[in-house]
Amino acid sequence: MNSNYSVIWCTFVKVSMVIRDEVEKRHRAGINSLQYDPALNRLYSAGRDSIIRIWNCKNMKDPFNQSMEHHTDWVNDIVLCCGGKNLISASSDTTVKVWNAHKGFCMSTLRTHKDYVKALAYAKDREQVASAGLDKLIFLWDVNTLTALTASNNTVTTSSLSGNKDSIYSLAMNQTGTIIVSGSTEKVLRVWDPRHCTKLMKLRGHIDNIKALVLNRDGSQCLSASSDGTIKLWSLGQQRCIQTYRVHKEGVWALLATDTFSHVISGGRDKRIVMTELSCYPERYTVICEEKAPVLKMVMTPDQSSIWVATSESTINNWSINQKDWQDLGIEDYCDSASGVTPNVRNTEPAQKILGGPAIRRCHVLNDRRHVLTKDTEENVALYDVLKACKVEDLGKVDFEQEIKKRNKMVYVPNWFSVDLKTGMLTIHLGQDENDCFSAWVSAKETGLAENDAVDQKVNYGNLLLQALLEHWWRPLHVDDENEGNSNDGNGCIHTRGGNPYFSVPIHTPVIFSELGGRPLYRLLVRDAAGEMEGALLNETVPAWVVNIVVDKNLPQFIKISFYLLPHATSGVKSLKKDRLIANDFIQIRKVAEHVCDKVLGAGSDSGSVAGAGNTVSGGSPAGDRTNTDSNADNSSLAEEKVELLCNNQVLDPSMDLRTVRHFIWKSSADLILHYRPVK
Repeated sequence: MNSNYSVIWCTFVKVSMVIRDEVEKRHRAGINSLQYDPALNRLYSAGRDSIIRIWNCKNMKDPFNQSMEHHTDWVNDIVLCCGGKNLISASSDTTVKVWNAHKGFCMSTLRTHKDYVKALAYAKDREQVASAGLDKLIFLWDVNTLTALTASNNTVTTSSLSGNKDSIYSLAMNQTGTIIVSGSTEKVLRVWDPRHCTKLMKLRGHIDNIKALVLNRDGSQCLSASSDGTIKLWSLGQQRCIQTYRVHKEGVWALLATDTFSHVISGGRDKRIVMTELSCYPERYTVICEEKAPVLKMVMTPDQSSIWVATSESTINNWSINQKDWQDLGIEDYCDSASGVTPNVRNTEPAQKILGGPAIRRCHVLNDRRHVLTKDTEENVALYDVLKACKVEDLGKVDFEQEIKKRNKMVYVPNWFSVDLKTGMLTIHLGQDENDCFSAWVSAKETGLAENDAVDQKVNYGNLLLQALLEHWWRPLHVDDENEGNSNDGNGCIHTRGGNPYFSVPIHTPVIFSELGGRPLYRLLVRDAAGEMEGALLNETVPAWVVNIVVDKNLPQFIKISFYLLPHATSGVKSLKKDRLIANDFIQIRKVAEHVCDKVLGAGSDSGSVAGAGNTVSGGSPAGDRTNTDSNADNSSLAEEKVELLCNNQVLDPSMDLRTVRHFIWKSSADLILHYRPVK
C-alpha cells in the first residue's frame, strides 16, 4: 500500500477533476502560510489553490522553482523541519502530509483528523509537530517517525490532546517542546504539557476567535492575536494577561515575534503590518507597510532586514525593515497609543514581489451543460469546455452578463456535474446525487463529436468524460474477456483500458476520488493512471458505478419522460380518452410528429386516439446502436410537414427535444401535455 493513501470504504464515492494549465507557476486564490529556508534561500508558500510552491529567492527575475501537488483543498499551514529537509502541511482536505522539501514530493499522508486541519506547531529541539483543526483535537507527531514511513510501512501512532470545546484555528509550541497552546472560537487559550499530554490551564480575556499564537523559547510567555482587534501578552507562570496591545483597527490574524520577545510584528484584516515594542506601555509601534488585502501570514529573513507577507491575494510581497527600528525607539516615526497620532507608513512599495495569478471568482454553466463562462479577479472572461477539460477561448474584459445571454441557447440539458471555485480554478464534481452525472444524453452529431457520422448516435456526457479521465488505467481481465481494445502483456494476463472513441482530456488533469463529504481517498493525474502502483490503488478506490462504465463499457440508462398527446382544439380530431406516453427525454418533436402520423392520424381510427396508455415513442440510439436509419429521418421530415405539435398553445420547433419543451415552455413538474393538429 502506498504510504500516501489508505483506502477508506464508504457507501458513496464521487469523482472530481480540476481544469488547469499543465504547469501552474502562480498562486491563484490567496496564500495561507509561508516558510523560509535560510540555507537554500528558498521560500515555501501554501496556496488556497491546493498547491505548495517553492521559490528561489536568489533569482527574483524567475523565482518559481517547483510545485508540490497532492492536496485537494486549501493548504492552511506548513512547517519546515529536520533542518529544512522535510516539510509538513495541513489542509482543508482533512489530511496532514509529509514532504521531501528538497525534491518536492509527498512521502506520506496522515488521515487522523476528521475535519479541516487549520494549524501546525513545531518544537525544533524535539523534532515534534502538532496539528489541530475544526475537529477540536490536537495530535502530536514525532517527525523522525513520519519521515521514516514507507510504502510498506505507513502505520503511525500519535498522542492526542482533547478538551477543546470549539474549532481550533491557532496553535503554538515552544522550541523545546514543553508547552503547547491552542486558540479557538471558544475565545480561550488552552495550555498543555505535550510531554505528558496533561492540561495546565485556561486563559480568558479575548472576546472573539483567537487566530494566531507565539510562544517564547522557554514557554513562560505567550502572545495571542484575535479577531477582536487586540494582541495580548500572557505570563503563563502567573496565568494572566500582563499587557494588551491595540495597534490594529480590525481583527489581528498573523503574528511574528523576535527570538528575544522584544518586538512583535502583526497583521490582519486592516491590511496594515505593524511592529510593536513589547516592553513599553503605552505601546510604541510603527506601521511597516500597508498591503492591498488582509494579511494571513508573515515570515522574516534570517538577518531581520525584511519580511515576506502572505495575504488573501496571490502575490507575495517582501517588505524592508529599517534596522534602526530594532534599536532606536525614540525616532519620530514611532507612535504610542496614548498620543492618538496616526504613524507614518514606513514603506509604500515592496522591495520584491512574487506575482500571483488571477483566480476564477464567477462562473455560469451554459444551457448546453458542456461549456462554462468564467470571470476572474482581473475581470477577464473565458470559455471552458467541461467535456474536454480545457479552456476554449480567452474573451478578455467583456461584459459577463452579455456573454451569457449571447451564448445561452433555448436548449435544456440536465445537470450532470457541479462546479466548485474554492481553489480559484474550475473543479468539476461528478456523482450520483441531485446532479446525476449520467443524466445528459445528447446527439453526437449536434454536439460536434461525430461530424461525419450520418447516423444520429446518442452519447452520454458523464459516460464519455469518465472514460476519458481513466483512459490510461489498465485493468486485468479474465482471458475469456479478451477483445478489441485489450492487450496481452506477454505473461498470459489480459488488460483493458478506458477511453472513448471521440476525444481525450489533457494528461496533466488531476482526478480526485473522495467521499461524499469531500474527504479525499485518492488523487492522481490522468497520465499517472498507467503506473503499476497507481493502477493497483485505482483497483481498490474506483467505485463500482465507475467501473461499470469505464471497464465493463456498460451504457447508462436513458432518462425517460412521460407526457400526454392530445388533439388540439383546432385540429378537427376527436379523442376519446387521455393516454399517457413515455419516451427518452432527448426525443425531438419531429419524432413525436412521426408517431402522430403513423400511429394516430394514420391508424385508420375515426377517433384518432393514441393506442394504449404507456405507449413508448421510439427514436434515438446510443453509440454503437445503428437502428435509427436515414429512411427514418426521411419519415420524420415528411411527418413534420403534415402535423405540428403545440405546448401551452405555442407551436414547437421540430428540432426541439422533450426535456427542452418541459423546461422552457411547459414549466411544470406535472406530466407534460402536447397537442397536435394537421398542417393545412
